Amino acid sequence: MNRKKALEILKKNGYRQTVQRDKLLQIFERNSDYTAAIVVWKEFNLKFAGASYNTLYRNLYTMVEIGILEMTTIDGLKHFRFLCNVEGYDHHFICKKCGLTKAIEVCLLENIRSVLPKDYTIDNHRFEVYGMCPTCK
Repeated sequence: MNRKKALEILKKNGYRQTVQRDKLLQIFERNSDYTAAIVVWKEFNLKFAGASYNTLYRNLYTMVEIGILEMTTIDGLKHFRFLCNVEGYDHHFICKKCGLTKAIEVCLLENIRSVLPKDYTIDNHRFEVYGMCPTCK
């Protein structure tokens, strides 16, 4: 995902391009790792001091809903990043300290399918492993 594609998705879903949304997209375009909402807020608030924390969260959740951002919770805090460009699955190691995100190329879906009853269908899945990267250890 990039800012241009994200703006297309906003428009397609009936949302206007605003300077606030554009700033959020710029923040995520610069960093491919998960970023805590509070970190996003600090940068966002430098430019839009009058904006409320609710405005930020409303925009973040909207972007998650329409497929621009993905969200995870690390130690009770919401973290966001641009949606991965993957087909069918999304597997990552995520550093709990810095948010570094590294793709995991192994898929355990076949193992999971083997233990589910035959009448269950899986449309999509996501696998996240949390820990500390070598830099943060």
